[in-house]
Formats: sequence, structure tokens, C-alpha cells
Amino acid sequence: QVQLVESGGGLVQNGGSLRLSCAASGRTFSSAFMAWFRQAPGKEREFVAAISWSGARTDYADSVKGRFTISRDNAKNTVYLQMSSLKPEDTAVYYCAAGFTMSPIQGHWGYWGQGTQVTVSS
Repeated sequence: QVQLVESGGGLVQNGGSLRLSCAASGRTFSSAFMAWFRQAPGKEREFVAAISWSGARTDYADSVKGRFTISRDNAKNTVYLQMSSLKPEDTAVYYCAAGFTMSPIQGHWGYWGQGTQVTVSS
């Protein structure tokens, strides 16, 4: 009943920018909170950013603060992650998540997208 579909990933050079989108269907936005996580090769999935339903509250991992911006357009049922000043260490599969708590712990988020690959070249 709930589906999250990420898009916008790709290959970007070091220092470049990219915007990811997460299109929601079903009752996803009733969950109120949305987030982005990422998982790099050989690493655990890590929290990137989260946003409240209204967008008034946002949270970011220290590693992306000042470079990434999370936003949402509820009329379009879409959450975005604007990424700038990308670094090779940002290379990962990026996942969209929905839930009821803004938390860096992935188990606190009940719904997940399939992920979109972001690769930052040197």
C-alpha cells in the first residue's frame, strides 16, 4: 500500500551537485516524517537527513551538513535531497524512508524505497 521510489542518482564528478527525488504513493505522507539514508560499499547504512511533514524541522548528519538540503513538496508527494560539493566518500546507494520519528536509526523507519545509486568520481 505504501511505495517510495527514488530517482535522480548518477555519476557526478568531485565537487559537483545532484538532486535526488523520492516519489511517494499510498499513505506514505501520513507517516509525517521522511528521511534519506545511504549505504556505501562495505559499509553500514547511515542516516543522511530527515524532514517533518511541514518541512519546518530538518536534521542532517554531520558529514553532509552544509552541503546537502532535504526538502519536500507535499502537493507532489515528493521528497528531495539536494546534494552539492559532492565528494567521493558520498558514493553510495541512497534510500528514501518514511516513519513517525526523526531518528538516525534505520530500524525506526518503517517504509523504504529501492534506492538510487550516486557515484562521485575523483
